[in-house]
Amino acid sequence: MANLDWKGIYPAVLTPFKENGEIDYEMFAKNTEAQIEAGVHGIIIAGSLGDAAVLDTDEKFELLVYAKKIVSDRVPVILNIAENTTKNAVNFSLKAKELGADGLMLLPPMRYKADDREVTAYFIAVAAATDLPILIYNNPIDYGINVTLDMFEELKSHPTIEAVKESTRDLANVTRMKNQFGDRYKILGGVDTISLESLFLGADGLVAGLVDAFPKETVAMYNYAIRGEFEKAVEIYRWFMPLLELDIHPKLIQYIKLAATAEGISTPHVRAPRLPLEGEEADRIDKIIKDGIASRPTLH
Repeated sequence: MANLDWKGIYPAVLTPFKENGEIDYEMFAKNTEAQIEAGVHGIIIAGSLGDAAVLDTDEKFELLVYAKKIVSDRVPVILNIAENTTKNAVNFSLKAKELGADGLMLLPPMRYKADDREVTAYFIAVAAATDLPILIYNNPIDYGINVTLDMFEELKSHPTIEAVKESTRDLANVTRMKNQFGDRYKILGGVDTISLESLFLGADGLVAGLVDAFPKETVAMYNYAIRGEFEKAVEIYRWFMPLLELDIHPKLIQYIKLAATAEGISTPHVRAPRLPLEGEEADRIDKIIKDGIASRPTLH
């Protein structure tokens, strides 16, 4: 089993599809190898950016098995849990362990807008059922549930809950978590457009989106930041920003797949209800991607 310390760059990897809608495992392997070659510290599969909403349960487990086969123990492979019921989430975690997952990313219950007590109980039930390390995904903007400091206070006695993907878009939350919990939880910044700020404020790493298209630049920015070479980190970040803004849009999957396709490490295909871009939107996104590729910084 690969060592998982929740530090560094963790791509929320894409799930490339063939034109007929089937998973393109060959392209998945190509992208994964590009991530590992660039120096990422783990990969997260079947996350929101990985088309979790249109993958069935069997496909998620097939992706896990395939990822473990090609990755082996070079980096940890983390499987996302996005389930509707506590029973399903617990069973999913057990199957993930059986199939070789190194860790879990755990969303609050889907569909039903649970209250704080219910969400906390849901997280605790999964944590009690598995010895796999867990990353809590806190994204109230997209999922309507905020995991509060009080909830993290209740969760801290459960040792398998080790980290948080901080996607509230409130930069102060990194400092609040550090002030209240010290090093009890690892913090991974989860919003590309405030990723460098999150690192400067003490985040331990990033769960990134545009890394799927630009892994070398993402890892270089992180390495500069943790070494204190701030000017070099900021130079990459300023170049990156128009591309990073593709991550904070409902069509992030279409956008980032197009960027990764331009880099030769994805396909552009999506499953309905998502549709391919067209017209002005397609032209605008294409220009952002081409301009970024044309002006990319030289990495030292």
